[in-house]
Amino acid sequence: MSHRAYLLSLEQIGIKLGLEQIQALVTALGRPDAAYRSIVIAGTNGKGSVTAMVERGLRAAGYRTGRYTSPHLVDLEERFVISGRPISKDQLDRVAGRIRAAAGRLPSPPSFFEATTALALEVFRDERVDVAVLEVGLGGRLDATNVVRPVGVAITAVDFDHEQYLGSTIEAIAGEKAGVIKPGALVVLADNPPEVRRVVAGAAERAGAPFIFAPEAVEAEWIMADGRARLTLATPRRRYGPLTLALRGRHQVQNAVTAVRLLEELAAAGTCAVPAEAVVDALTAVEWPARLEYGTWRGATVIIDGAHNPAGARALASYLNETHGRRLPLVIGVMRDKKIAEILQALAPVASHFVFTAASGHRAATPAELGEIARVGAPGVPYVEAVSVKDALTRALALGDPIVVAGSLYLSGEVRAEIWYSSATATPPANA
Repeated sequence: MSHRAYLLSLEQIGIKLGLEQIQALVTALGRPDAAYRSIVIAGTNGKGSVTAMVERGLRAAGYRTGRYTSPHLVDLEERFVISGRPISKDQLDRVAGRIRAAAGRLPSPPSFFEATTALALEVFRDERVDVAVLEVGLGGRLDATNVVRPVGVAITAVDFDHEQYLGSTIEAIAGEKAGVIKPGALVVLADNPPEVRRVVAGAAERAGAPFIFAPEAVEAEWIMADGRARLTLATPRRRYGPLTLALRGRHQVQNAVTAVRLLEELAAAGTCAVPAEAVVDALTAVEWPARLEYGTWRGATVIIDGAHNPAGARALASYLNETHGRRLPLVIGVMRDKKIAEILQALAPVASHFVFTAASGHRAATPAELGEIARVGAPGVPYVEAVSVKDALTRALALGDPIVVAGSLYLSGEVRAEIWYSSATATPPANA
């Protein structure tokens, strides 16, 4: 079995929360995470966008950066990015061999996420990065990324997701997210309900960690143009803009405020020198695929957005309503363990039709299962079932243009692999 095949074979272990195994694995590797500074981004929605912004800002400031995110969309190498470039297949195979050897000395095998987290930490040491920015996989307290001791932490919007692992109340979920806070690490919390703020601020106080509520004493003014925010931002430390956010959707304003405050406060603490122009670059030049991403397929516009939980679906629906102003055909695939009914209910007002399909993998709900749920939860939207991603796109194309793809980042990745994406080939229209 190749080293890559070994990594992929670990997926059958499934989700395994807890730090004992990842602690043992990185110890067997000689604690690669001790070779550089780390920043951890947790939250329910927006953590990927904030991770991308923060990494871009640090890179613009002259730092050699590592970025670890999940899941990948097409290629496994996408999870491990050095100064803006994914690692090579050869490098992944080499380092995976080391992970495999270290794991072989442990009493039991690691999960796939534990192994890839260890691989990221090892790659970052090999590449002599200055700063690594790590996106939490699930929760925080027991997530494999929590093996590091970060210099800074951001917690983005906290909402209901993965309740079977994180708890059934917003306070319980916030407590799991706040588990990434370490003594002395800067903590920046995005705009959140008061109960989330109380939980996170309390965790920071107990850890002796400086706490910043990102929107506090911040003035943000923006207008939406072609799906992007034209933003003027004044924080307690600087003023920026007017500038246009690179990432689409008004929800990116909150993510931008969170990323800016983290970069500013890291600079103020003397942890990382990040000048104003680097912060601007973080907002205006960042790239983050499959988040309101536009492409083309057989001459039609395709809008790809992960939107894999109810909050993400609501944000997508708001964007489509604001930017397109009419119902569109939606290609939908959702993992079986998600709140499918709530996702469909959030998307129903902007859907002319649902085209149900399934991403590859045993967790994906079948088109028939999605149809059964839609009949009850979104009865006003007609739907068809498709046997493959290509079939789904073909059926959606017959129903209108543009086509929207949503419900799963795994589905987004398969669609991106199907189409030849070019940001120059399709742009959002002016507000209809």
